Amino acid sequence: MNTNKQILQPAGWAPPRGYANGVAASGRQIYVAGQIGWNAQCQFESDDFIAQVRQTLLNIKAVLAEAGATPQHITRMTWYLIDKREYLARGREVGQVYREVLGTEYGIAMSAVQVAGLMEDRAKVEIEVTAVLP
Repeated sequence: MNTNKQILQPAGWAPPRGYANGVAASGRQIYVAGQIGWNAQCQFESDDFIAQVRQTLLNIKAVLAEAGATPQHITRMTWYLIDKREYLARGREVGQVYREVLGTEYGIAMSAVQVAGLMEDRAKVEIEVTAVLP
């Protein structure tokens, strides 16, 4: 368990599902640039949304590992989506692949926004994270 994180949940607020309203953490900060669903050679293996989400999360996990961090150290995550309807329609699959790659760490302040486009035309999702090592 990552003991340097405190989940911020105001009294009387309904608990969020799958994320935290806020997180306070102390330690070494790690900033992971926006990752997309291509492999280590910067090549897309699929145009499927869920396949790209999986690869994006694997890329994040690999960058975190370079700093000695794991998904449990993530404090903030921002998703940039080309199509929010696909994200919402495939939410169960998104959750499944999230748990498969990152585990059940939900103590993360998250945002998701739909954007007009990403720098790589084939990219369907881009995710950036901040992590804090104790």
